[in-house]
Amino acid sequence: MSNIDYIIYTDGACIGNPGPGGWAAIIFNKKNGARIKKVGSELTTTNNRMEIVAIIEALKSIPENSKIDVFSDSKYVINGIKSWILTWKKNNWIGSNKKVVKNKDLWILLDDISSKLEIRWNWVKGHDGDKYNEEVDKLARNEACSI
Repeated sequence: MSNIDYIIYTDGACIGNPGPGGWAAIIFNKKNGARIKKVGSELTTTNNRMEIVAIIEALKSIPENSKIDVFSDSKYVINGIKSWILTWKKNNWIGSNKKVVKNKDLWILLDDISSKLEIRWNWVKGHDGDKYNEEVDKLARNEACSI
């Protein structure tokens, strides 16, 4: 994919699981050089939910048909959106354990939003020195701690 319009780094955090959680995203607009931070929190949630919410909230502000590189340290999110979701949808949101897919509401929303964009999903190893991954991690943890 060439001519990327946006680069997005996201992360989610939770104190306890479930417990207070936070999410963060940094959005780089490659057209005008702008850098936007988005953060949020929930009183009772899980780490996986915060990981998905971070991406959803970032993508909500992106114009349709944009080309985006999304970076996340969550293998759950990256594997979920790149491969598992195809089977989940085919099986009416029932997972391999024969139960309704966890976080179905968020997966449906993420699938809908991402269908209007051209996204390259990238996994980045967490806590490994990637400057922007470290920044969103700190922002998400601060949000979780602020509740």
